[in-house]
Amino acid sequence: MAFDVIISGGRVLDGTGAPPYRADVAVTGDRVVAVGRLDGAEAASVIDANGRFVAPGFIDCHAHGDAAIFDPAVQLAALRQGVTTFVLGQDGVSFAPGSAATVAYAARYFAAVNGPLSARSRAGGAPSDGPFTGGAPSDGALTVAELLQGYDRTVALNAAYLLPHGTIRYDVMGPSSDTPARDELARMLAHVERGLSDGAVGLSSGLEYLPGRYASAEELAALCAPLAGLPYVTHMRAYGARAGVGMSEVVEIAQRSGTAVHVSHLHGPADVLLPLVEEALAVGVDLTYDSYPYLRGNTILAMVVLPPEVPAAEPERAMEMLSSGELDAWWPGLAQTWPRLTISHAPGLEWAEGLGMVEAAERAGLAPHEFCRHLLIETRLEAGCVTARPDEGPEGEESVRRILRHPAQTGGSDGIYVGGHPHPRGFGAFARFLGRHVRELGDWTWEQAMVHLSSHPARRFGLTDRGLLRRGFAADLVVIDPATVTDLATYEAPRTPATGVSDVLVSGVPVLANGTLTGKTPGRALRPN
Repeated sequence: MAFDVIISGGRVLDGTGAPPYRADVAVTGDRVVAVGRLDGAEAASVIDANGRFVAPGFIDCHAHGDAAIFDPAVQLAALRQGVTTFVLGQDGVSFAPGSAATVAYAARYFAAVNGPLSARSRAGGAPSDGPFTGGAPSDGALTVAELLQGYDRTVALNAAYLLPHGTIRYDVMGPSSDTPARDELARMLAHVERGLSDGAVGLSSGLEYLPGRYASAEELAALCAPLAGLPYVTHMRAYGARAGVGMSEVVEIAQRSGTAVHVSHLHGPADVLLPLVEEALAVGVDLTYDSYPYLRGNTILAMVVLPPEVPAAEPERAMEMLSSGELDAWWPGLAQTWPRLTISHAPGLEWAEGLGMVEAAERAGLAPHEFCRHLLIETRLEAGCVTARPDEGPEGEESVRRILRHPAQTGGSDGIYVGGHPHPRGFGAFARFLGRHVRELGDWTWEQAMVHLSSHPARRFGLTDRGLLRRGFAADLVVIDPATVTDLATYEAPRTPATGVSDVLVSGVPVLANGTLTGKTPGRALRPN
């Protein structure tokens, strides 16, 4: 017997929920071809996994790596946690499908979240351009097929893509808040149908972002009609104590359309959230959600501090309102907000990144609201922030634990890699699941962790040849040291890679060896199968 790669001597966690068992794993091409005792077999490469687990690669159900995935530092951050697939196109805003004007809007509006289309990353030093600008038509428009082609075999990770509702709506209606006319809804539906034929794994919405917040449940249900088993993935209209508002809309959309639904980054009091999940399941909704093991969030500063009437989708008008006195009566109501904000991304004002809003304002000799306004204007609304939620503390931590223990949960980092001081979740969430919540706290067993992080997400997004370690499946494989795997990224040092995952294969190719990138780029643009 001769194979390309043998991972020998490890204990296999196959993703089914079964206990680990001792076996060798053989790979030929991009597939697992044998699992069992392979004494005497030969391979071009042998990985010694004695004392460690061998598992299917993890699927990050909510990652904002749309541009950042081209940065080797981001690839290393993911692989060092065992993540082999990013699900992109989140929160209803990404680069495709759309005209040049739509692509420019999405890139500008979500610059603090998804990063620039050229994948320019300060984290690694020199910029590294992604292939989109070279592969897209000369007019700057971008289809889902072109976007996926840009990801295919150009990076070390797999990429799956959700159709972003907000981008589609903008392409048809611009920043309008109107209810779509019949022909406009038909054009949006055509975008969804073509995007699905191009290989998208679902439809996402961001109902606290623009222009997604203008959509009704009726509009969203109509656009879900072609999904045919793929999920509607939503950043709900409300979270935390008001999650009932958001969840009732999720249920309405599911019941109107018959589609499966997946709630993004579910957070808030478990006593509020989990009964809502159970109520949805009880009425027959096929519902899953992702969550991350932290209490703080990370988003666009403008979404946190500006009133709804400021049109962030129209920067010139927003700049005019910020520069005038139109918001003078608004700022005093944010006195309790300023201490909860840390500046994560501030192009042109990088000295402020990593500082709290209050501290940065003091250094600038300004009141917090004055500095915040200055920051928004100077960055043209591109600034990002890490937000401490009011539920920080033991009760909030207990809610995190209860939410991740629910069978409907899947792992998602909500990783944002933009800026000098992002949230640590993109660099540590999956390692934290394993090190803290499995080994230390026992919230999951090791075999349960593989279901939450691998097989359950693969089923949700129609990736039927991934998520399990078995013969004939894609060889996305990770080697984990159960004694040492842990997150090292902190709020003070958020870009620190995790430890305890030494070797990773993507599509049968070693991309991480002894904790170091190999330089290989076998990542696939994944389509439902």
